[in-house]
Amino acid sequence: MELDPDDPRPPYQQVANALRAAILTKTFKAGEKLPSGPELAQRFGVARMTVQQAVRLLRDEGLVVSRQGSGVFVRERTQRPVDLRSHLERAFEEPVVSVDFAGFSGETLHGAITEPLDKIRDGRLRPESLSVRLLVPDPSKPWSLPARVDDLTDSPAFRARATRIMQRHTLAVVDAVNELAELEIVSNARAEVRINPAVPLFKLYLINEAEAFFGYYPVQEHKIKLDGEETAIWDLMGKDATLFHHSADGNEDSLAAQFISQSRMWFNSIWTTVGREYMP
Repeated sequence: MELDPDDPRPPYQQVANALRAAILTKTFKAGEKLPSGPELAQRFGVARMTVQQAVRLLRDEGLVVSRQGSGVFVRERTQRPVDLRSHLERAFEEPVVSVDFAGFSGETLHGAITEPLDKIRDGRLRPESLSVRLLVPDPSKPWSLPARVDDLTDSPAFRARATRIMQRHTLAVVDAVNELAELEIVSNARAEVRINPAVPLFKLYLINEAEAFFGYYPVQEHKIKLDGEETAIWDLMGKDATLFHHSADGNEDSLAAQFISQSRMWFNSIWTTVGREYMP
């Protein structure tokens, strides 16, 4: 399981490719636990951070799931994993690129969009315009979910923790996109985050007004340290969400076309009415 020194791809992509092949060929079977991070790092001769990046890539593709305190497991259903990353990269080859996201933290989008943005920065992709809109829950207001397990009440400490995660990922996307406009690499590039009063129970991605990815957040108990005490939270597990892909096929009456149209209508209605500019 050694890496190819002549392969121009980053080590984490080589590790991800090797693990992906092992999963899809059933070397690692559905539900099976992957070797630990240190063990994989030793097998491939790479740093643990490289393994973590590779696992994150596979998780974004829906091939594996992370279970708190247990490790990383092959997702039970791997026959038709939805690879958001590859669809995004293809979408960025178009002259006009638009990406709308509604969900909780934007972590998966941040991971998937980083490489196409890097390709624009170094000249390998040159869209004429780029628009990214991110719609997330208002972190200043109490949430119905996630909630404390003992009494189903909002946890300000958990909300503060989730806010930091959301800021880290959404603002990184905004800065990267807007920098392309500032450097005049893309003449018309803009990214914006808006908050809304509702906590989403699903995540939605709309790409180039022609594709939609939709997945439900499973609710699971998650024990974390808040204010120095271990607290049980009913958490929304975005990393475990299975994405369903809908692609416009030219038939306006098809189910996929109607789903995309209604999803765009829903997103725009929230964005233009109760959505508010996020001011961290």
